[in-house]
Formats: sequence, C-alpha cells, structure tokens
Amino acid sequence: RNMSSAGPEGRKKMRECEGLIDSLVYYIQGAIADHEPNDKATENCVCILHNLSYQLEIELPESYAQSIYMQRRNISSNDKTPGCFGTRSRKVKEKQQDTPLPEEKSNPKGVESLWHSTLIRIYLSLIAKSTRNYTQEASLGALQNLTAGTGPMPFAVARTVVQKANGLPSIRAMLHVSHPAVKKTAVSLLRNLSRNPSLQSDIAREVLPDLVSILPECVPGCDTACETTASICYTLFNLTQSSSHNARLLLSAHGLPKVIAISMNDSNMFSKASRAASVLLYSLWLHTDLHSAYKK
Repeated sequence: RNMSSAGPEGRKKMRECEGLIDSLVYYIQGAIADHEPNDKATENCVCILHNLSYQLEIELPESYAQSIYMQRRNISSNDKTPGCFGTRSRKVKEKQQDTPLPEEKSNPKGVESLWHSTLIRIYLSLIAKSTRNYTQEASLGALQNLTAGTGPMPFAVARTVVQKANGLPSIRAMLHVSHPAVKKTAVSLLRNLSRNPSLQSDIAREVLPDLVSILPECVPGCDTACETTASICYTLFNLTQSSSHNARLLLSAHGLPKVIAISMNDSNMFSKASRAASVLLYSLWLHTDLHSAYKK
C-alpha cells in the first residue's frame, strides 16, 4: 500500500508485476462473497488499486494505448498534440465521448482489470457494504481516478457506473456520511460523471436534490469543506448549464439562496468556493425563461 503511492515509476512496476493486480481483485471478491467487506486486508487491497488507477489513462503502456485509442486517432489525423491521450480540440473531445471502448474481455488480466466493469462493480459494492471510511474513500477515489480523463476510457467507465451498474444510489448515500474526506471524494466523483452529457439527466434526477441539501448556508470554515463546496457548485454547473429543466430542479430544491450566499463571501482564503458559486450563478442566469422565477 505504501509502495503503490511512491510515484509514476512505482505504479508502473506494480502494474507490470505479473499476478499482483489479479491477486488483489481475487482477494476483494472473496471478502465480498464471505460478507467481510470491513477487514483491514480488504482496505489495503482497495487502497493499492486506488493508487494504481491514478493517472492510468496517461500512464498506460503504448500497446494498450494503441489498441484502446486507435479509433480516436482515426477521428482526426490533424491532431498535433504529442502522445496518445492529450488533445485540446473540443470537436475531438466531443467525438471521443461517443467512441466506444473495444468489447470487454471476459477474463481480464493484470492492468486490464483496472478499468474492467467487474472491478467497477466491486468498488460500488464496497461503497454500499463497507463501513470502513478508508475503504469507502478508496473505492470512490478509484472510480474518480478512472473517470478523470477526457478519452474513451473515462467516459466508458462513467457510463458503466451510472447506467450499467446502477451506482448512483450508493454514491448518493456517501454524500450524507459524517466523514469529510469520504463526502469530498463522492462529490469529486459526481463532478467527473456529470461532465458526460449523456448521463446528466440521470445524475440530476437521482442526486441533484442531495447535492443542494449538503450545500452549506455560507462558505464553510475549513479547507476540505470549502473544496467540497466548490466541487458541488461545479457539478451543479455541469448539470444545469445546458438544461433549463435541471436549473428548475435546483430552484425547486431551494438551492438559489445558498448559492448566492456562498458567492458573496469575499475572503481570499475561501475564494475557491465563492468563485465556483459565482460561475454557477452566471450560468443559471443564462436560462432566460427562469428569470421571473429567480426574481421571486
């Protein structure tokens, strides 16, 4: 667990170690099957997988990059960005979202397991069944890592979490736990998921009222809570930017007074949350059909 947080070279060596990832997944599967999701070894295994999934998209070996991203390379032969993953072209990014991953292998090995739907479902199961905060946080964090990029893999993982594995109820429950790091990671995961336009209506329907309910009445007084507040605002921004319906949901959940109060805090120490709230307010105002409702 300590070695897996040693940096890019350490992650690379551990991902390449034959049987290591498979053994970790096997152990966690056994723990879940035996109804023992709270033992320390399971926590350690999940924390290792969490670390090994960090920056996975940009650290994948070239052979995987070629097979997974070949379709993307064919989208635009004019993409001059070096490497297999980076691009600043919005058009390419929009097309990437519709580029499916190759068909999943039924029996993944090694690094392939890290983004496979089997492990995604394991994380969601641990989020729902474990009561250990570190296990919950690591499971959420691994999904956050896997959904953090802009290529086909993060969007495919996001679709699996939301639509195929019905993961939103488990994630939603983590918004209401008392442990601040777990709550923060759950919100960060939702922020990643909400970037995918095809999932926004599902996310808004299931968790938008919960996001509004955990917004504080003003900017909170600690860094973790402040970052969580900023992430909530950016998630709501993603959900409402292109949807007047979702903006109305926020309004009916009594979110507007909270967002206004957060945006009006001028303290430099907490400007991150205030800035995020201001961005959200500006976006909400662009829905001109809601102006009269806002004024009321």
